[in-house]
Amino acid sequence: MLPLSILGFLYEEPLHGYELKSRISALTGHVKPVSDGALYPAITRLERDGLLTRHLEEGTGAAPRQVLTLTETGREELRRRLREPKQVEITDRNRYFTLLAFLRHLDSPGEQAAVLRRRLEFLEAPAAFFVRDGTRVKASQTPDPFRRGMVEIARATSVAEKDWLRRTISELQS
Repeated sequence: MLPLSILGFLYEEPLHGYELKSRISALTGHVKPVSDGALYPAITRLERDGLLTRHLEEGTGAAPRQVLTLTETGREELRRRLREPKQVEITDRNRYFTLLAFLRHLDSPGEQAAVLRRRLEFLEAPAAFFVRDGTRVKASQTPDPFRRGMVEIARATSVAEKDWLRRTISELQS
């Protein structure tokens, strides 16, 4: 999701590496910290692929800094990734939230709604945390209060998210 985050934040405005890292960390750092060892090679790959450019800008009382700017090809690539997310970007909550953070960059409400419908379909499919001998185990059938808690929290979160998805899809379609 690092390339998507880079493209998404640069879609909004040119940034220098430190500011970009700060924004990505604020978005996903609680789940997966962003290291320089991951960020700068990703930036280099995106630059090599023609999705962004770098230029030097005077620093405020410091050495010049490199500012990153998205190219038109980079803008198109971001919109493509948003329109056509991989299945794991729909099913994995953290990846999905990264996708959701930039979904407004799709100009078409219909395209935005299509992505949200995919998430809703995923959430409405039967799922189970615990399986024994190929059979789903209901939360009420486990004596483990922590596993019951996992299911209760997931269920409540899912209900809230499905309500939001249905409302938002309806708004986008009107």
